[in-house]
Amino acid sequence: MATASASVDIPVPPDRVWQLIGGFGSLSDWNPSLKLELEEGGRVRHLVTPDGIVFVERLMAFDERGRSYSYGILQSPLPQKDYLSTLRVEEIDGGKGSRVEWSGTFAPVGVSDAEISGIFQGVYDGGLKALIEHFARER
Repeated sequence: MATASASVDIPVPPDRVWQLIGGFGSLSDWNPSLKLELEEGGRVRHLVTPDGIVFVERLMAFDERGRSYSYGILQSPLPQKDYLSTLRVEEIDGGKGSRVEWSGTFAPVGVSDAEISGIFQGVYDGGLKALIEHFARER
């Protein structure tokens, strides 16, 4: 299995960060380049990137108290299978700040572990950059 992970520290309390990113359907609220639609009572999301690439993802686990959720990819053009990713918010700085972690495991299909890991590393890094920019605009 290949892996990728990214994290960022934000000077915003974790409950506030989780309020923004904790909904499975909230990804486009903090990453406005994505278009998102929910199905199956909010358990399946369809994402469309600015260049028209479609991803279909299913919520696999949700932990409100632990401020995390995990999801799998049902459909994507990327050369992978068995994708499972987790987005988590942890308290830092005595509750004054948050560490947001985004990580995943997946099996490559027709490419190397390094190639598919690099693709998802870019996804996670780009998403967390959008999150930082969102909170920067609020100041």
